[in-house]
Amino acid sequence: MVLLQTKNLNSFYGDFQALYNISIELMPGEIIAIIGANGAGKSTLMRSITGLVSKTENEILFKGNILNNLSPDKIVKRGISMVPEGRKLFPSLTVEENLLIGSNVSRKGKWNLKSIYDLFPDLYDKRNISSNLLSGGQQQMNAIGRSLMANPELILFDEISLGLAPIIIKTIYKNLPKVIDEGMSAIVVEQDISKALEISNRVYCLQEGKISLEGDSKKITRDQISKAYFGM
Repeated sequence: MVLLQTKNLNSFYGDFQALYNISIELMPGEIIAIIGANGAGKSTLMRSITGLVSKTENEILFKGNILNNLSPDKIVKRGISMVPEGRKLFPSLTVEENLLIGSNVSRKGKWNLKSIYDLFPDLYDKRNISSNLLSGGQQQMNAIGRSLMANPELILFDEISLGLAPIIIKTIYKNLPKVIDEGMSAIVVEQDISKALEISNRVYCLQEGKISLEGDSKKITRDQISKAYFGM
């Protein structure tokens, strides 16, 4: 059974159309990567799935149920959570308070404060300080932990490595299989093409709001990706 599906999805910001006829499928336990140049529509796709883009046409389906027109909080309750670009933590709250926000949906699952701290020990050491005092990597861990606290079936990572030092990126990706192995599926928007292909089963490339390439991450060539990126 398909877990998530978009059928010829069109998305708009006011009168401006950002996505054109986007059709993707995600199976249970699968990781797909979304790649593309800046402004290609990657974040708009993530925001459309999570209800943050209110004007869409055609269907977004999760476990066969239509998500269009649902509010973001109802979509989280259905089992979809996102680690947004820029992390979007509450700077006036502590690390632990930010984590607890994710548990407000009261979905059952393995993720709680203990399991998050086991995954990211740095957060335990910093749990009582304001999130704005964390390093960029620690803030990303805090944002990932907050999303996991909702115990989602599908987690979306929007530009997971953006602006982080290579050693921090390595740490985050080292922990990613521990998350997915717990039965979740994931969609990863990633600027590092090599990393995107390495961690995903399949990849979609967006170019000017349209899918320009899709396929098995282990079979797609760099030449195909270059052409898809720039519309050659």
